[in-house]
Amino acid sequence: MQIRFPADTPLYRDSNLTVVFAALVDGEPVPCAISVEALEDHFGASPDGREAWMRAFNAGRDRIEAVAREHLRISNGTPVLLKSGHFPPGSMVS
Repeated sequence: MQIRFPADTPLYRDSNLTVVFAALVDGEPVPCAISVEALEDHFGASPDGREAWMRAFNAGRDRIEAVAREHLRISNGTPVLLKSGHFPPGSMVS
């Protein structure tokens, strides 16, 4: 299974408080997302809103994509929603 993440700009989705980003699994697009709670808990985002969450996503993008890659492999390429529990406690990107 080949997994890569295009450098596309992530999108904030107000309807479910997530930041959405794309993966390509064997060339097919697969939606991925991370909850704003996870961004606040593990990536230093303040609860100030969209701009803070997007900054935290961009700062932690490599780690977020690495965790998403693991879950894409486990789920055989199905969409991924990363929540706070997907990241070990205490590890925060500054």
